[in-house]
Amino acid sequence: MATVAHLDFEKAITEVEQQIERLQDLARERGLDVTAELRSLERKLHSLKRDVYENLAPIERVMVARHPNRPYTLDYLKLIFSDFIELHGDRLYRDDGSIVGGWARLEGESVMLIGHQKGRDMKENLSRNFGMAHPEGYRKALRLMRMAEKFGRPIITMIDTMGAYPGIGAEERGQAEAIARNLRGMATLRTPMIAVVIGEGGSGGALAIGVTDRLLMLENSVYSVISPEGCAAILWKSGAERDKAATALKLTATDLQQLGVADMVIPEPAGGAHSDWERTASALRDALIRYLDDLRALPVDELVRQRLQKYLQIGEWRGTP
Repeated sequence: MATVAHLDFEKAITEVEQQIERLQDLARERGLDVTAELRSLERKLHSLKRDVYENLAPIERVMVARHPNRPYTLDYLKLIFSDFIELHGDRLYRDDGSIVGGWARLEGESVMLIGHQKGRDMKENLSRNFGMAHPEGYRKALRLMRMAEKFGRPIITMIDTMGAYPGIGAEERGQAEAIARNLRGMATLRTPMIAVVIGEGGSGGALAIGVTDRLLMLENSVYSVISPEGCAAILWKSGAERDKAATALKLTATDLQQLGVADMVIPEPAGGAHSDWERTASALRDALIRYLDDLRALPVDELVRQRLQKYLQIGEWRGTP
């Protein structure tokens, strides 16, 4: 796990963690028994984390979703899956490192795993393009999905991106067309599909691997058509209004479950996924197994019918004119 970083609203949590570290250092240096004191501080820390994280504002959840120590696709791959064989390239232009994909096993079953991948340092972020895919990344993803369909294997995607890369080269090579083709292709794929928003789900760059039978969201993940900063710049002509924008966008996992977009909110440990990768991965594994079991029980024609109906219903107006 990367070096621990802290957000502004975690200041009180950080102070207690530092007290625990100092007490542990003192006990090692002087051979003291501080078991009782440590237990008291650890109880205080757990309570503090629970209180802080249960009352986060939408913009604070955005910050947690972007936390640099939050586990990424390849981290979950190591914690949940086995026997990963990465597949590369879109067979048209090049391999895009911002999207990883390949065969893996989940509880002994072969699945196709595809997800956005960010870097842990500047060098890796440059090679991964900060998790923002070019069109060849989305074409690679669709190629792998078609392969999974051919062999009748389930598809699992992990969403974690600020959005599709908006550079000139990406636009010249058909960024919008690649995303649109993915949306159309995923709508009718004849195999079970699950998407999980593990961090930030930004705009079409996220949706391009998100049109699945079930959409799961980690508790502190977010999913929206635009970032709070971008929304604030458009509506209020100032990025300083991002707090207001985050609230208006209804981008939290709880909001999206209530709106019928997300099918499940996966609880995170007190302190967020970045504080305990293993517990987060365990909860995600259980959810994936549960939903895959449900989807496998459906005939393929019914699976596709329900998928189409799911997306036709999103945003449907049911009030009075």
